[in-house]
Amino acid sequence: MPANAVLVHHPEALQYHFYEEHPFNPLRLTLALDLLEKCGALDEQQIVRPALAAGMEELLRVHRKDYVDVISNLSANPPAEHWIAQAGQYGLDFEDTPYFPGMHQVSSLIAGGSLYAAEAVMSGQALHAFHMAGGLHHAFPERGAGFCIYNDTAVAIAHLKEKYKARVLYIDTDVHHGDGVQWIFYNDPEVCTYSIHETGKFLFPGTGFVYEKGDGDGFGTCFNVPMEPYTEDESWMESFTHTIEKVTAAFKPDIIISQHGCDAHAFDPLSHIHCSMSIYRDMPALIHRLAHQYTNGRWMAVGGGGYDIWRVVPRAWALVWLEMSGHPLAASIGPHSRLPEDWVRHWSAHYEEGLPETWLDDTSPWPPMPRRAEITQKNKEIAQIAIQDL
Repeated sequence: MPANAVLVHHPEALQYHFYEEHPFNPLRLTLALDLLEKCGALDEQQIVRPALAAGMEELLRVHRKDYVDVISNLSANPPAEHWIAQAGQYGLDFEDTPYFPGMHQVSSLIAGGSLYAAEAVMSGQALHAFHMAGGLHHAFPERGAGFCIYNDTAVAIAHLKEKYKARVLYIDTDVHHGDGVQWIFYNDPEVCTYSIHETGKFLFPGTGFVYEKGDGDGFGTCFNVPMEPYTEDESWMESFTHTIEKVTAAFKPDIIISQHGCDAHAFDPLSHIHCSMSIYRDMPALIHRLAHQYTNGRWMAVGGGGYDIWRVVPRAWALVWLEMSGHPLAASIGPHSRLPEDWVRHWSAHYEEGLPETWLDDTSPWPPMPRRAEITQKNKEIAQIAIQDL
């Protein structure tokens, strides 16, 4: 019998770090893993350390060779001036995605982790796999963007297509549109990309509109559900549930790969959505059910965005694992379920603003959002348009 679920993690993934003040902080991985360990939901037998980084052949299924060459050469400390001069044209200048020493090595390692997770699930070694460090969904074949160097999930999907001829459903729940994965497979009828996110009218990367439906043979296998700013839990989950159930039933995938960026939370500093932790309990539960309903349980998950690294990311990613692994806590978490006291006590010493003490948020003190009815109605209309051809 395969392992029910494995958590794929390499300690060196913590080296994916642009600079000290950059919002993409690998400490969030440490916080999430420590939370799981302190609540007794993760033991050494469930953690798998991938042996290999993604190689050139695997990276080139997605990325252009000149891009990989530039990444490799900019990884030197310091890189030659010749390569520094080329950084900007590949999206690696000193803005959101600057080059840093060793970035090829650690980015290849993260891509290797997602490859390992995909292979473990598709080969039957594990029913489910979670690779927290993955989910770098903004990287394109020829450039980096949005904190992403190599598109690890696209590399994993390309491997599944090459080796298994698999039909892959990619579900992206990050608040930012999953643009890199979408455009890489935009013409591919065997890969269905689905993204629910804040509308690109107001948020990076400015794409992900309902009319983006795929091209050529891939037309009709791309779905976008852009949400209005200040969307709250009920409207987000209503839109997600209604659309992803229809998409999964229509596409009939062999495997589900889900990206769990957790930046649609009201605390996140880089978006305008006003959801609470409850959506990060409910979305993995729904994806889990769909996997058992349509793919014989084959489900791989990756991390992604999330920039409130203290109050949001650890709880959200821990909830993915609790659901995926079938831990008893997953079924019992309610409004007053408390986090492990030793986790809160230990990390509170490092975060002066105070950590939450419960798994879910008490939203009663949160100010009510203006235009709630209007936002909800707009989201309903968009969700219906997104799947009107199914």
